[in-house]
Amino acid sequence: MTLHLPSSSRARTRPARRRLLAAAVPVALAAGLLGGCASTSTPSDQPATGTQTPSPWPSDVTPSATPTDTFTRDADGKVTGISYPGEDGETALDLLLGVDPTAKVQGKGANAFVVGIGGRTADDAKHEFWSLEVDGKQAKVGAGTLKTKDGETITWTLATY
Repeated sequence: MTLHLPSSSRARTRPARRRLLAAAVPVALAAGLLGGCASTSTPSDQPATGTQTPSPWPSDVTPSATPTDTFTRDADGKVTGISYPGEDGETALDLLLGVDPTAKVQGKGANAFVVGIGGRTADDAKHEFWSLEVDGKQAKVGAGTLKTKDGETITWTLATY
């Protein structure tokens, strides 16, 4: 039996699916590593032949980020930004949490304020903050309020004031 949801219901499930997939990836990787520890050795009088190069992802798991989700980093490898595509009706915040479930947010909904992305928290002592742009223009509303559209590029950049 197939359940058909109205398009607005389907759109609301996208971030939840991404968060679920993002949570499932570490579990699947751990299971794959543990499964690889099982003894499949050849008898000691038989030489081992060939080498295996492990895949970064199990064959039945794909990463939650799409190829257009891009972290930017400074020379030290620290995250300085991220870009991802907008989706009709989804908020910039829900999409951010879908591509970076570790993002740190203070407050909820319209009052949500992003303080950390990619493991990097904005440093108040350095007057840093996470700036939100849509198609290269500063957002006029917060991430929890900003409804995105297909074809837009959402960009967060670590900025100073």
